[in-house]
Amino acid sequence: MANRWRQYSYVAQKSYLRRVRIILIWVFGFFVIYTFVSTLFVSNRVLENNTMTPGLLAGDRFIFSSFTFQHLLRDRLNGNLPFYRGQVVLVDRSALSRRPVIRLILDALLRFISFQRLSLFPKDDTLFVKRVVGLPGDTISMNNFVVRVQPAGETYTMTEFELSTGDYVPDLPQVSPQWDESIPFSGTMETITLRREECFVLSDNRGVTNDSRTWGPVPADSIIGRALVRYWPLTRIGNL
Repeated sequence: MANRWRQYSYVAQKSYLRRVRIILIWVFGFFVIYTFVSTLFVSNRVLENNTMTPGLLAGDRFIFSSFTFQHLLRDRLNGNLPFYRGQVVLVDRSALSRRPVIRLILDALLRFISFQRLSLFPKDDTLFVKRVVGLPGDTISMNNFVVRVQPAGETYTMTEFELSTGDYVPDLPQVSPQWDESIPFSGTMETITLRREECFVLSDNRGVTNDSRTWGPVPADSIIGRALVRYWPLTRIGNL
Protein backbone atom coordinates (compact mmCIF):
# COMPACT_ATOMS: atom_id res chain seq x y z
CA MET A 1 0.00 0.00 0.00
CA ALA A 2 2.78 2.43 0.90
CA ASN A 3 4.51 1.93 -2.46
CA ARG A 4 1.22 2.44 -4.36
CA TRP A 5 0.53 5.56 -2.32
CA ARG A 6 3.95 6.98 -3.30
CA GLN A 7 3.30 6.09 -6.93
CA TYR A 8 0.02 8.01 -7.17
CA SER A 9 0.43 10.67 -4.52
CA TYR A 10 1.33 14.11 -5.88
CA VAL A 11 2.75 15.08 -2.50
CA ALA A 12 4.97 11.98 -2.37
CA GLN A 13 6.23 12.50 -5.93
CA LYS A 14 6.93 16.16 -5.25
CA SER A 15 8.82 15.24 -2.10
CA TYR A 16 10.84 12.62 -4.02
CA LEU A 17 11.76 15.07 -6.78
CA ARG A 18 12.76 17.61 -4.18
CA ARG A 19 15.14 15.12 -2.57
CA VAL A 20 16.64 14.26 -5.97
CA ARG A 21 17.19 17.96 -6.70
CA ILE A 22 18.88 18.47 -3.34
CA ILE A 23 21.21 15.51 -3.97
CA LEU A 24 22.09 16.81 -7.45
CA ILE A 25 22.71 20.31 -6.08
CA TRP A 26 25.03 18.92 -3.41
CA VAL A 27 26.95 16.80 -5.96
CA PHE A 28 27.24 19.75 -8.37
CA GLY A 29 28.31 22.07 -5.55
CA PHE A 30 30.96 19.62 -4.39
CA PHE A 31 32.23 19.28 -7.96
CA VAL A 32 32.46 23.06 -8.37
CA ILE A 33 34.36 23.40 -5.08
CA TYR A 34 36.65 20.50 -6.01
CA THR A 35 37.41 22.01 -9.43
CA PHE A 36 38.01 25.45 -7.92
CA VAL A 37 40.34 24.11 -5.22
CA SER A 38 42.26 21.75 -7.55
CA THR A 39 42.72 24.53 -10.13
CA LEU A 40 43.70 27.40 -7.85
CA PHE A 41 45.09 25.82 -4.70
CA VAL A 42 46.03 22.11 -4.49
CA SER A 43 45.72 18.89 -6.49
CA ASN A 44 46.91 15.31 -6.17
CA ARG A 45 49.12 13.61 -8.76
CA VAL A 46 50.65 10.20 -9.37
CA LEU A 47 54.22 9.86 -10.63
CA GLU A 48 53.79 7.58 -13.63
CA ASN A 49 57.45 6.70 -14.29
CA ASN A 50 60.95 6.57 -12.82
CA THR A 51 62.25 9.88 -14.21
CA MET A 52 62.81 11.19 -10.66
CA THR A 53 64.73 8.28 -9.17
CA PRO A 54 66.28 7.62 -6.76
CA GLY A 55 64.32 9.94 -4.47
CA LEU A 56 60.87 9.64 -6.11
CA LEU A 57 59.54 6.41 -7.58
CA ALA A 58 56.81 5.42 -10.01
CA GLY A 59 53.52 5.06 -8.17
CA ASP A 60 54.33 7.69 -5.54
CA ARG A 61 51.40 10.05 -4.92
CA PHE A 62 51.79 13.73 -4.09
CA ILE A 63 49.83 16.79 -3.10
CA PHE A 64 50.80 19.66 -5.40
CA SER A 65 50.14 23.30 -4.77
CA SER A 66 48.71 25.24 -7.71
CA PHE A 67 50.40 28.34 -9.07
CA THR A 68 47.46 29.44 -11.23
CA PHE A 69 46.43 32.15 -8.79
CA GLN A 70 50.02 33.29 -8.18
CA HIS A 71 50.77 33.46 -11.91
CA LEU A 72 47.67 35.60 -12.47
CA LEU A 73 48.73 38.04 -9.75
CA ARG A 74 52.50 37.91 -10.33
CA ASP A 75 52.71 41.40 -11.85
CA ARG A 76 51.15 42.76 -8.66
CA LEU A 77 53.58 40.77 -6.52
CA ASN A 78 56.70 42.45 -7.94
CA GLY A 79 57.07 39.67 -10.49
CA ASN A 80 58.25 37.14 -7.90
CA LEU A 81 58.02 33.50 -8.95
CA PRO A 82 56.18 31.13 -6.59
CA PHE A 83 58.94 28.48 -6.72
CA TYR A 84 62.69 28.22 -6.09
CA ARG A 85 65.73 26.31 -7.28
CA GLY A 86 65.75 22.68 -6.25
CA GLN A 87 62.00 22.31 -5.82
CA VAL A 88 60.00 19.49 -7.41
CA VAL A 89 57.42 21.04 -9.71
CA LEU A 90 54.69 20.12 -12.16
CA VAL A 91 55.37 21.30 -15.71
CA ASP A 92 52.51 21.60 -18.20
CA ARG A 93 53.88 21.66 -21.74
CA SER A 94 50.47 21.67 -23.39
CA ALA A 95 48.95 24.68 -25.12
CA LEU A 96 46.05 25.00 -22.71
CA SER A 97 44.80 28.12 -24.46
CA ARG A 98 44.12 26.05 -27.56
CA ARG A 99 41.97 23.54 -25.70
CA PRO A 100 38.23 24.23 -25.87
CA VAL A 101 36.89 25.39 -22.52
CA ILE A 102 34.02 22.89 -22.68
CA ARG A 103 36.52 20.01 -23.02
CA LEU A 104 38.49 21.27 -20.05
CA ILE A 105 35.31 21.34 -17.96
CA LEU A 106 34.25 17.88 -19.13
CA ASP A 107 37.76 16.58 -18.44
CA ALA A 108 37.62 17.95 -14.90
CA LEU A 109 34.24 16.25 -14.42
CA LEU A 110 35.52 12.92 -15.77
CA ARG A 111 38.61 13.03 -13.55
CA PHE A 112 36.40 13.93 -10.59
CA ILE A 113 34.00 10.99 -10.95
CA SER A 114 36.77 8.51 -11.85
CA PHE A 115 39.08 9.52 -8.96
CA GLN A 116 41.76 10.83 -11.40
CA ARG A 117 41.91 7.54 -13.31
CA LEU A 118 40.34 8.75 -16.57
CA SER A 119 40.86 11.84 -18.69
CA LEU A 120 39.80 13.22 -22.07
CA PHE A 121 43.43 14.06 -22.81
CA PRO A 122 46.34 11.63 -23.27
CA LYS A 123 48.27 11.00 -20.07
CA ASP A 124 51.74 11.30 -21.51
CA ASP A 125 51.54 14.52 -23.48
CA THR A 126 51.22 17.36 -21.02
CA LEU A 127 52.22 17.03 -17.37
CA PHE A 128 55.75 16.27 -16.19
CA VAL A 129 57.27 16.12 -12.71
CA LYS A 130 60.68 17.82 -12.81
CA ARG A 131 63.09 19.75 -10.60
CA VAL A 132 63.85 23.45 -11.07
CA VAL A 133 67.59 24.13 -11.43
CA GLY A 134 67.61 27.45 -13.29
CA LEU A 135 65.56 30.63 -12.91
CA PRO A 136 65.10 33.55 -15.33
CA GLY A 137 68.40 35.31 -16.05
CA ASP A 138 70.59 32.48 -14.71
CA THR A 139 73.61 31.33 -16.69
CA ILE A 140 73.91 27.56 -16.53
CA SER A 141 76.19 24.81 -17.80
CA MET A 142 76.47 21.07 -17.19
CA ASN A 143 79.44 18.77 -16.69
CA ASN A 144 79.18 15.11 -15.70
CA PHE A 145 75.40 15.57 -15.31
CA VAL A 146 75.83 18.22 -12.59
CA VAL A 147 74.63 21.76 -13.31
CA ARG A 148 76.60 24.85 -12.39
CA VAL A 149 74.57 28.04 -12.01
CA GLN A 150 75.52 31.70 -12.10
CA PRO A 151 72.46 33.43 -10.62
CA ALA A 152 71.11 36.43 -12.47
CA GLY A 153 73.02 39.60 -11.56
CA GLU A 154 75.79 37.72 -9.69
CA THR A 155 79.44 37.08 -10.56
CA TYR A 156 79.90 33.77 -8.73
CA THR A 157 79.04 30.28 -9.97
CA MET A 158 77.89 27.42 -7.75
CA THR A 159 76.58 23.90 -8.23
CA GLU A 160 72.86 23.25 -8.35
CA PHE A 161 73.06 21.61 -4.92
CA GLU A 162 74.61 24.65 -3.22
CA LEU A 163 71.83 26.90 -4.54
CA SER A 164 68.99 24.47 -3.85
CA THR A 165 66.36 25.14 -1.19
CA GLY A 166 66.39 21.46 -0.22
CA ASP A 167 68.49 18.31 -0.35
CA TYR A 168 68.29 15.84 -3.22
CA VAL A 169 70.54 13.25 -4.84
CA PRO A 170 70.12 12.76 -8.60
CA ASP A 171 70.93 9.55 -10.42
CA LEU A 172 74.18 10.35 -12.28
CA PRO A 173 75.01 7.57 -14.75
CA GLN A 174 78.52 6.50 -15.60
CA VAL A 175 79.28 7.34 -19.23
CA SER A 176 82.06 5.91 -21.35
CA PRO A 177 84.82 8.38 -22.32
CA GLN A 178 84.02 7.60 -25.96
CA TRP A 179 80.43 8.81 -25.52
CA ASP A 180 79.41 11.59 -27.90
CA GLU A 181 79.17 14.78 -25.83
CA SER A 182 76.97 16.46 -28.44
CA ILE A 183 73.87 14.41 -27.59
CA PRO A 184 71.55 15.67 -24.83
CA PHE A 185 72.08 12.80 -22.37
CA SER A 186 75.88 12.78 -22.50
CA GLY A 187 76.07 14.74 -19.25
CA THR A 188 77.69 17.79 -20.80
CA MET A 189 75.97 20.97 -21.93
CA GLU A 190 77.31 24.24 -23.27
CA THR A 191 76.75 27.40 -21.25
CA ILE A 192 73.43 29.14 -21.86
CA THR A 193 71.77 32.18 -20.30
CA LEU A 194 68.07 31.95 -19.59
CA ARG A 195 65.93 34.76 -20.90
CA ARG A 196 63.27 36.63 -18.99
CA GLU A 197 60.41 34.27 -18.03
CA GLU A 198 62.48 31.15 -18.81
CA CYS A 199 63.34 28.36 -16.37
CA PHE A 200 65.48 25.24 -16.69
CA VAL A 201 64.05 21.98 -15.33
CA LEU A 202 65.69 18.57 -15.07
CA SER A 203 64.84 15.02 -14.12
CA ASP A 204 66.62 13.54 -11.12
CA ASN A 205 67.30 10.51 -13.30
CA ARG A 206 69.85 12.21 -15.56
CA GLY A 207 70.39 9.19 -17.83
CA VAL A 208 67.63 8.80 -20.42
CA THR A 209 64.70 11.10 -19.59
CA ASN A 210 63.44 14.18 -21.41
CA ASP A 211 63.67 17.57 -19.76
CA SER A 212 65.09 21.00 -20.61
CA ARG A 213 68.13 19.35 -22.17
CA THR A 214 65.89 18.23 -25.04
CA TRP A 215 62.94 20.64 -24.71
CA GLY A 216 65.01 23.72 -24.05
CA PRO A 217 64.09 26.19 -21.30
CA VAL A 218 60.40 26.24 -20.34
CA PRO A 219 58.22 29.31 -19.75
CA ALA A 220 57.78 30.13 -16.08
CA ASP A 221 54.01 30.09 -16.52
CA SER A 222 54.17 26.45 -17.64
CA ILE A 223 55.28 25.48 -14.10
CA ILE A 224 51.81 25.10 -12.63
CA GLY A 225 52.48 23.56 -9.23
CA ARG A 226 54.99 22.47 -6.58
CA ALA A 227 55.07 19.15 -4.73
CA LEU A 228 54.14 19.77 -1.09
CA VAL A 229 54.00 16.29 0.39
CA ARG A 230 54.20 12.65 -0.64
CA TYR A 231 51.25 10.86 0.96
CA TRP A 232 51.66 7.41 -0.62
CA PRO A 233 53.17 4.93 0.00
CA LEU A 234 52.90 5.34 3.74
CA THR A 235 56.45 4.07 4.24
CA ARG A 236 57.78 7.15 2.41
CA ILE A 237 55.24 9.73 3.49
CA GLY A 238 56.66 13.18 4.18
CA ASN A 239 57.49 16.66 2.98
CA LEU A 240 59.66 17.27 -0.07
